Amino acid sequence: MTRLFLIAGEPSGDRLGAALIAGLRQLVPEVEVHGIGGPQMEARGLRSLFPMSDLSVMGLAEVLPRLPHLFRRRDEAVAAIARLKPDALITIDSPDFCLRVAGRARRAQPDLAVMHYVAPSVWAWRPERAKKMARNVDHVLALLPFEPDYMRAAGMTCDFVGHPVVAEPLATPAEAGRFRERHGIEGPLALVLPGSRRGEVSRLAPVFGEALQQVARDTRVVVPTVPHVEADVRAAVALWPGAPIVVTDAAEKRAAFAAADAALAASGTVSLELAANGVPMVIAYDMNWLSRRILARMLKVDTVTLVNLVTRSKAVPEFLGDACRPGPIGRALADLLRVPSQRARQAEALERTMDALGRGGEPPGLRAARSVLRRLGWEDAPE
Repeated sequence: MTRLFLIAGEPSGDRLGAALIAGLRQLVPEVEVHGIGGPQMEARGLRSLFPMSDLSVMGLAEVLPRLPHLFRRRDEAVAAIARLKPDALITIDSPDFCLRVAGRARRAQPDLAVMHYVAPSVWAWRPERAKKMARNVDHVLALLPFEPDYMRAAGMTCDFVGHPVVAEPLATPAEAGRFRERHGIEGPLALVLPGSRRGEVSRLAPVFGEALQQVARDTRVVVPTVPHVEADVRAAVALWPGAPIVVTDAAEKRAAFAAADAALAASGTVSLELAANGVPMVIAYDMNWLSRRILARMLKVDTVTLVNLVTRSKAVPEFLGDACRPGPIGRALADLLRVPSQRARQAEALERTMDALGRGGEPPGLRAARSVLRRLGWEDAPE
């Protein structure tokens, strides 16, 4: 029987882990799965060693006081791996915790196969991370099609298994139409997404609000957000033009994405959600002065928008750092809303992006499961 130990430390990793477990059980129903995960992995049969929320800590100020607790959790995970002696340890994103566990587990069990799900973005910054990771990781499951070459160059095997965005549910045209009717939207609809963290919202919302002054008066603004920043977002958009509609419900957000004509969004994976829905976009981002200067020196690419990276183009207008100013952002969004050729040019890039990320093929979780089994010697992983 194949026995695996999985570790996820964030909700995004929990989703990936759940899809991987589902894929593994489809191919090898008797697979034994242990480890650390959240509610989605637990719903697939994982009994988490301890609550995944213990690991979901971000920011230096938040991490420092919790270091002793995190060290204890690390040691618990290492001890469980030593006791269970799995055929493989599969760590899912969260490299700060996961790769420390992998290193200690490998020292205790040198023949342990170690796989990591989600390649580090060494193509963008800090390329030395790949070689450091290769000391304790044998195989990588990559979300982006250009990542395997970077991982292999560092000494690991790597398979592109597809991005989870291609398996996310999309609203139907009927649901999009009902969203418009429900909110009395007859003209253009612009999504505006100023980030999912309080710092992002406080920094970007004023810029985005001012940029909207350049958009046609009949444009309605919809602001999809997440519950933990909803109050901040509502306060920030209260005086925006376009009578902003703030939505947090998952089904409402899907319908809003399907109904939108264009979007203005903070840089991040939301660009892929927009691409999946065929929504042309403008991307903007800024950070504090010191972080901006440091990142500018470290970046190895001239665009951070995933659509542009996947298609090797500049199809999506991008306003980062010093360029994150209301005037140019507003003009770019206004052009998308009123010039059909601008939207058409992006539409082709969005289609190519989704195809490159695995749309139309096997679900990413199933592809990841095949990759894991083949690495463990299942040359003909069941179809």
